[in-house]
Amino acid sequence: GEVGAFQIKQPTTTTSIAPPRPSDVVVVHQTTPKDDGDGGDLEYRNAITNVLSNFMQEEKANVNNPLDSIDWNAPKIQPAPDLETLAQMLDAELYEKEWFVTGNVNPSYFSDQFKFQDPDVKLNGIEDYARGVYKLFDQETSRAEIISTTVNNIDNNNPNVITVTWRLSGKVNIGPVGLTIKPYICYSDLTVGSDDGLITFQEDRFDIPGWDILASALFPFLSGILTSPPAPPVTPRQPAPKMPASLAKNSK
Repeated sequence: GEVGAFQIKQPTTTTSIAPPRPSDVVVVHQTTPKDDGDGGDLEYRNAITNVLSNFMQEEKANVNNPLDSIDWNAPKIQPAPDLETLAQMLDAELYEKEWFVTGNVNPSYFSDQFKFQDPDVKLNGIEDYARGVYKLFDQETSRAEIISTTVNNIDNNNPNVITVTWRLSGKVNIGPVGLTIKPYICYSDLTVGSDDGLITFQEDRFDIPGWDILASALFPFLSGILTSPPAPPVTPRQPAPKMPASLAKNSK
C-alpha cells in the first residue's frame, strides 16, 4: 500500500555511534553450503552450527505459513527516504512485527541483491532470510524486542548504515522439544544503498560469544555461573514507535 509519497505498507530514533563490535565472539570459519529446504542455499560459518542444523525440526504439515501471504515482489519504496526517516520507518515496523524472529518482513525495504550474515550463517535473498528465521525460531515463545533503531557511521567507507539493537529470547526449533535461548542482545547493522535507499546487506552481531550462547542452551544451569547472566528484560517503549508524522498524516 502507499503511505504518503512512499510506496510502503507501514512503519524514534536519534543518531548515535554503534556499540563496539564484540571482540570475543569465536567464529570457526567453516563455510558449508546446504539446501535450506526452501530451494535456496545457505552457508554455515561454524562447524557446531552445521552439526546442529541436522537436528532442526521439520515444518508441521497442513499448517498455514503466514509468510505465504507476503508479496515478495511488492514495489520498493519510492522515492528513497533519507536515512533518519528510513530508520524511523524500520523502527516502527520492526517494533510491531519483530521480523528478526517471525520472518514477517516488508520486502519493500530490501534490495533484490540483499545478503545476510551473522557469526553462524550466510545467505542471499530476503525471502530465504525470512523463511529461515521463521523455521528456526519457535513462533509461540520467541521475541525480538526492539530497543533502538539508529543511524550510525561505523564504517568511513560506507556511512549508510542503520543499526537495530534488540533483545532475543524464546526457543529455537532444534531437537525434539527445542532449545531455550538465554536472552541476549543483538545488533543488526543494515547497509543501505546510496542510490536507491534499499537495504542491501544485514550483519548481525551479539553481545556474548557463540560458545556462551550454545553452552547456555545445552546446559542452562550454567547460566550466570560459567556463562554470562541473561540480558535484563526490556521495558516496553512508551509511546510505541510510530511512522514519521509527515507520512502518517498523508496516509489517511
